[in-house]
Amino acid sequence: MAQKYAKNQPAGFKNYIENVAIVGAGGQVGKFIAEAILAAGKHTLTAITRADSTTPLPSGVRVAKVDYADPASLVSALQGQDALVITMGNRAPQEQQTKLIEAAAEAGVRWILPNEYGYDIADPGLHKDISPVGDAHAEYRRQIEELGKSSWISVVCGFWYEFSLGGGEERYGFDFGKKRVTLFDDGNTKIDTSTWPQTGRGVARLLGLKVLKEDKSDESACLEDYKDKFLYFSSFCVSQREMLESVLRVTGTKEGDWTITHEGSMERYKKGIEMMQQGNMVGFAQMMYTRVFYQDGSGNFTKSRGVANVVLGLPKEDLDEYTAKAFEFSKKGLKYPSSV
Repeated sequence: MAQKYAKNQPAGFKNYIENVAIVGAGGQVGKFIAEAILAAGKHTLTAITRADSTTPLPSGVRVAKVDYADPASLVSALQGQDALVITMGNRAPQEQQTKLIEAAAEAGVRWILPNEYGYDIADPGLHKDISPVGDAHAEYRRQIEELGKSSWISVVCGFWYEFSLGGGEERYGFDFGKKRVTLFDDGNTKIDTSTWPQTGRGVARLLGLKVLKEDKSDESACLEDYKDKFLYFSSFCVSQREMLESVLRVTGTKEGDWTITHEGSMERYKKGIEMMQQGNMVGFAQMMYTRVFYQDGSGNFTKSRGVANVVLGLPKEDLDEYTAKAFEFSKKGLKYPSSV
């Protein structure tokens, strides 16, 4: 397909995104995305919320109340929107995203960011081994393409660092309360992981790009570069050993204060599957998180894919700062992000 340029578009063409709708603006990652979009000052932001929702929303967000049982209410809320950002809790009914995608097509929303924000689901091995998740995501992208009215951009940012480090041993292997860590294999496998604020900035910077390049000489990034593709960025490309070093600095403890064990990543993954089969859904988290630490490099997309941090102008973050946030998160005993 020939490259499209802004200079060749008809009169009235808008080479920027003006109106953005977001689902989950008060949720764990959604609030960071909403706040970053508002801080950028480039867009009018509308939060799509259920009529009965009482979730607090960031100041400055417009609100559109919807009923997921009434498709017309979704279409009405999305009329005039240039982009739809979907963030939903893991307990949200899956059909909600399907209904949003259908409504976005009918309303003529040009860009959709599906509810993904995690590991590299384009990696064949990860897709196969975490198939329930990967298959569902692929189906949403297929739906967008078949409707033919919108384009998708899937954000791949790795698991969220604060939550994953402080959210329990089944994730990054750390139990702060018991001063215990399980290192997968030798603990030196690097993975990409992002903080919630970096995820918000990444989405906001993406939506701030021009839609098309101005002309053939324009080498700057634009949304069209990522049309129906995966966008990769992260905060840290880090190993469990490096996480542990940060934990020791932040907590003022020594390695001898911690119980450190090792477990093979493949063995641990299989145990997670067995736990799931027995009805213990902690096994799902253990299976999914452990899989990105396989020594095949699938969790290190900085190396395998390259990241758009520079293109998006994302800052370099301080690992210890967010390890401290993970430590505080662990004290609250929160195992899962809040649903939206």
